[in-house]
Amino acid sequence: MNAVTLCNHNINFNIQHHFSASANPNWPKSSAIRRRNPNTATRPSSLVIETVEGKAASDSEQTPPYVARRLILLRHANSSWEDPSLKDHDRPLSETGQADAVKVSHKLQQLGWIPQLILSSNAVRTRETLTIMQQQVRGFLEAEVHYISSFYSIAAMDGQTAEHLQHVICNYSRDDILTVMCMGHNRGWEEAASMFTGASIELKTCNAALLETTGKSWDEAFALAGLGGWKLQGIVKPSTSL
Repeated sequence: MNAVTLCNHNINFNIQHHFSASANPNWPKSSAIRRRNPNTATRPSSLVIETVEGKAASDSEQTPPYVARRLILLRHANSSWEDPSLKDHDRPLSETGQADAVKVSHKLQQLGWIPQLILSSNAVRTRETLTIMQQQVRGFLEAEVHYISSFYSIAAMDGQTAEHLQHVICNYSRDDILTVMCMGHNRGWEEAASMFTGASIELKTCNAALLETTGKSWDEAFALAGLGGWKLQGIVKPSTSL
């Protein structure tokens, strides 16, 4: 009998920053996220798959009871304020932001956190961050990408980003997609990371919070984890060595 164990990486850093965007008060609220029951046992974070040599696995054996679902919440890289005539939505990356996007893309690759699905704000600085990451690491280029205009405005609306991310992720993902990356802005992104994990998380520019839970589907993963049930596997930032 062969056993294959997929284990997690653990990284911990402390960071902070703030972002302001023009909110859309007419944006509809998505379905509420269930808060995690503190009395519910935590699901195992590693996945063990066993097969018997020379014997085909049945359907029940082929589908593990708990499938790891990984979520990357990445804040855009540092942007430029040199041109005051530009709207906030249209500001490009600074030279520092461009360099940071290169570093973070390689760090995520080294950790094995390459998304199959990328959902990104359509702001210029977020698009440019993703473009650089795609130029650096083929895995980001091969991922399915959708630009979500609401990611820009929702980040400025207190307490709504986490529910909105759940709604969009479940709408665009499929059961075979195990890693999703959402790219956006503060204050919403660090707020959502904190609500999902139950920890106080701060995200500077081009910082990525790595979250994990389990579920046979993304709908089930969000339902089981609720608020506070996602495990924080680490925070990746360009200025820290792995």
